[in-house]
Amino acid sequence: MLTTLSPLFVVFGIMVTGFVVQKARLLPEGSDNVLNQYVYYIAFPAIMMIVLAETPIEEIANWGFIGGYSLAMTLIYLLTGLLSLWLQPKDKPLAAIRALNTTFGNTSFIGIPLMMMLFPGDQLALAAAALASLLSVTVFAIVLAQMALFQGQTDSALKTVFFALIQNPIILGSLAGVAISAAHIELYRPIAEIIRQFGMTSSPCALFAIGMVLCKANQGGRNAAGIQSRLAELAMLNLSKLLLQPLLAYLLLGALGVSGQLLQMGVILAALPTAASVYLLAHRFNVGATSSAQTISLGIVISFATIPLLHHWLDSGTASFL
Repeated sequence: MLTTLSPLFVVFGIMVTGFVVQKARLLPEGSDNVLNQYVYYIAFPAIMMIVLAETPIEEIANWGFIGGYSLAMTLIYLLTGLLSLWLQPKDKPLAAIRALNTTFGNTSFIGIPLMMMLFPGDQLALAAAALASLLSVTVFAIVLAQMALFQGQTDSALKTVFFALIQNPIILGSLAGVAISAAHIELYRPIAEIIRQFGMTSSPCALFAIGMVLCKANQGGRNAAGIQSRLAELAMLNLSKLLLQPLLAYLLLGALGVSGQLLQMGVILAALPTAASVYLLAHRFNVGATSSAQTISLGIVISFATIPLLHHWLDSGTASFL
């Protein structure tokens, strides 16, 4: 279990540093936005591209992993959305945001560095994180289209999803990497090293930026009701994201023939806390922003316990009884 806690301390330590720096206002106003833009448009596309380009296409096209991980996300999304609509039938936008909170894990900003630390030198770990990120981004694009449709900002959800995907730099970087792998092209070494160096900056910059964003989100999210009035909602969302989704992922991945370390990777990626991007989307559409910020913050704290326990459970072999 200590082998999992060590990288988690590194990951969350960088995030806490970003939180403290933002709280103390040591950097100019808007620095978090600049850092996020750099990670989103340059660093993450670079790491996704080089990782996938250097991974054999046979490992990328692992349909058992893709199918199991996707189905786990889909089932949790539907379960949360339907439960939210049962409780508040008229609030479809809120149901979509709640469902995204339980589905869109931080497979890029936290997942990639965590995979690098838990499975050092294993290219498959980065490929698994890249695939999980691609699938998560697709769900995010669907919810973005739903929100735009609900608020009358678009008349075609399909067109919105399409443009959200083809304009996403992470998607474009990933597709470029898959194309290079499929064509069996070996990148010119200096070019590959330039891309790799940009990609290696993604982890510390992304984690630092998350800390800054969470600081601002929680500052802006305080109101008279406070976190206690949302306790049941926060518990439900984090239970679904941190426990139900990885359990479903374990069952579905195993049923589709995924085993060994790849199964562990899929379950741990499914168990990651909600991505900060959910708060940004909720804030943009003014739907569930405060509860999203609190869900993300609480989820990060809880995952300090859940991820090591899951990793120990998977690594010890006791998971095989299911």
